[in-house]
Amino acid sequence: MNEKKIDKFAEMIRQSNNIVFFGGAGVSTESGMKDYRSEDGLYNTVKQYNVPPETILSHSFFERYPEIFYDFYYNYFLNTSAQPNRAHYALAELEKSGKLKAVITQNIDGLHQRAGSRNVIELHGTVLKHYCTVCKTVMPNEKVKSFAGKVPKCEKCGHIVRPDVVLYEESLNDRVIKSAVEAICAADMLIIGGTSLAVYPAANFIRYFSGEKIVLINRDATQYDSIASLVFRDSIGEVMSSAVKLI
Repeated sequence: MNEKKIDKFAEMIRQSNNIVFFGGAGVSTESGMKDYRSEDGLYNTVKQYNVPPETILSHSFFERYPEIFYDFYYNYFLNTSAQPNRAHYALAELEKSGKLKAVITQNIDGLHQRAGSRNVIELHGTVLKHYCTVCKTVMPNEKVKSFAGKVPKCEKCGHIVRPDVVLYEESLNDRVIKSAVEAICAADMLIIGGTSLAVYPAANFIRYFSGEKIVLINRDATQYDSIASLVFRDSIGEVMSSAVKLI
């Protein structure tokens, strides 16, 4: 890892007062979570259901085959021992300093909150909340986990409980979109990490940034590399923790 680039990154943070972090699956892979589209990601490695994971994670599939959906969801999203990594903790520390105003994430794992981040805008929802599809009664996470991959039913009305996540074929929440756009519009520095920026509509949010300081931390090239002030191909946990230590 280039120390001069880390020094420059830290200096950019010191000069900024309204930083926004925009992150994707690569933030959580260092916690042991699988990403989606890489060679060893969920979409390329999960074969036992004889149905593509993208299909399983769709609204129509959830409604038609909730048993298969919940078996998959439990195994790969709910029943995990993943803990926050250095990137999550560095971002929480940056927020405590008053520099970082928001974390906008495409992840649904809740690891940012567990690390201590408070203003987390979850574009695709969260596995930390589940609710009845009919009466909207919330079911505690531990109760959902107790079903061990079976379909959880609402204790109040008996209907199916679903995770508060955005499935394929569903739209992003308007309130969440508004919060993300407002945060990016107000930012004087944008840190993008662990995302190829290839998934829409989420990737379009970057276009609302009008500042000059963009730092990109991702293993692979992205369409925004050419306009970034700094580009890192290193571990996001290492880059973020090294820079924040210098603040």
